[in-house]
Amino acid sequence: MRRIFALAATGLCLALTQPAVAQGVSGAYLAGRQASFLGDFEAAARYYSEAIMHDPGKPELLERAALSYLSLGNIDRATLFGDKLEADGHRSQIAQMAKIGALGAKGNYAEILKRLDEDRGVGPLADGLVKAWATLGEGDMTAALVAFDEVGQERVLTGFAMYHKAVALASVGDFETAIDILSDPAVGPMRNTRRAVVARAQILSQLQRYDDAVTLINQQFRGDLDPELTQMVDTLKAGDALPFTTVRSARDGMAETFYTLAGALSDEADDDFTLLYARLAEYLRPDHVPAILLTAELLEKIGQSDLAVETYRKVPSDNPSFHAAEIGRAAALRDSGRDEAAIEVLESLAKTHGDMAIVQSTLGDTMRKMERFAEAVTAYTKALDLYEGDPQRQWFLYYARGICNERVGDWPNAEADLRKALELNPNQPNILNYLGYSLVQQHIKLDEALDMIERAVDASPNSGYIVDSLGWVLYTLGRYDEAVGHMERAAELMPVDPVVNDHLGDVYWAVGRHMEARFMWRRALSFLDHGTASEEVDPDRIRRKLEVGLDEVLIEEGADPLKVADGDN
Repeated sequence: MRRIFALAATGLCLALTQPAVAQGVSGAYLAGRQASFLGDFEAAARYYSEAIMHDPGKPELLERAALSYLSLGNIDRATLFGDKLEADGHRSQIAQMAKIGALGAKGNYAEILKRLDEDRGVGPLADGLVKAWATLGEGDMTAALVAFDEVGQERVLTGFAMYHKAVALASVGDFETAIDILSDPAVGPMRNTRRAVVARAQILSQLQRYDDAVTLINQQFRGDLDPELTQMVDTLKAGDALPFTTVRSARDGMAETFYTLAGALSDEADDDFTLLYARLAEYLRPDHVPAILLTAELLEKIGQSDLAVETYRKVPSDNPSFHAAEIGRAAALRDSGRDEAAIEVLESLAKTHGDMAIVQSTLGDTMRKMERFAEAVTAYTKALDLYEGDPQRQWFLYYARGICNERVGDWPNAEADLRKALELNPNQPNILNYLGYSLVQQHIKLDEALDMIERAVDASPNSGYIVDSLGWVLYTLGRYDEAVGHMERAAELMPVDPVVNDHLGDVYWAVGRHMEARFMWRRALSFLDHGTASEEVDPDRIRRKLEVGLDEVLIEEGADPLKVADGDN
């Protein structure tokens, strides 16, 4: 399958990278190219449209404009430029994708079939399934089933073909045959996707096999049910059938084609290319919430946070996946630098969906990242009170709350949370490191702290933070010579971290390497100036160490002096 996906993506890239003729190239064209390079589809569409006004026949401009509008989900506008390309005798995969989507939305299946016969389809991945659904749209179920079977002859597409054949049969009421197909292991991983499991549950309920449907959902999702799945289970337990909504028509089937392929492409092809399939699915079926969420996620990955925010907004508030959309929207807002707007979204969501642990934990995560630690503690506490899944999976909530408690100065509760997290996940290196390092900072239980941090290093030997912790606990124990190698290793792993450089300076001073110590302290100060400051680093203290040395600073602070251990001088 990787080979087929690569060929499809390569074909598109070849169409988009043909050199533009230099003569007549305007500033708008150059601006459009730059916007395309940055993934700014809105600006690219605007600039290419402007360039086309000056040179309406240039195929490169037409194709790039079509691509930009298709990436924005404006299929109608993309089709206009695609039609111009075709009218001028140019072949373009982008134009063909837009045209097939537009024809599917209009229900013009005869024209779709005609274009496929003329090799003017979407591409090798989708054309067989599009043909099958268009044939069904024309009312010929027998020929449609043959078309699905033909797609299934390509080994890597067998699962896709069987899934689509099954939901096509279910869409016309043949639930018995549909469930037989979806129960066949030959469907492969496709049958265990969320979309396929929901379809199977809906079909089983139509056959009045309610208990089997409940068992299927619980087994596949291990009892960790979101609002949509919970609603389904409640309906089934009440003895009511679930409507079959996975695919209701040939148009829905085409949308499902692009959605399922986008899901597969997300692991194989560039996000920009995958986005085109997701956009077509969303266009053909505007209420396809999974396609909307996938589109938004792809936009986030591409770096188009504002477009992602707009896309997440398309999920209606009464949809069971609304909470997922709002959580995604908050993340996109944070990515675009609008932290307060993200908090507003999550606080509003907590008012309507506050009984969901995921909502409270996400609010806690966001508050923690914004260093609003007291509010994060409140949200994490609510999440823990609401959590009903596997207790072992609660470790991160205890770990995160422990961090926040430590940051607000509540060490007893911080230690309790961190130890609970470690109880649930005994060998997790981040917990071992944070608890061990915190014990060092508290100057208590240093031998236990050393053991924890050594275990953390064993589990994660290339983590600069963890290696730094090991060097620092050895320094705190007065084992300066042993600390040197670990601190130097931490500085190799994190060469511009001010904390690590400051720590290495202290260790060098402790073993009498005063010139190197001052060099490291100056490095620490220089990295603070580059915006990587940490609350653990006091620049005034470093400057004082540079003036009088570490020994004098410790005396001024009333701290214990450096002590001789293991032969240190």
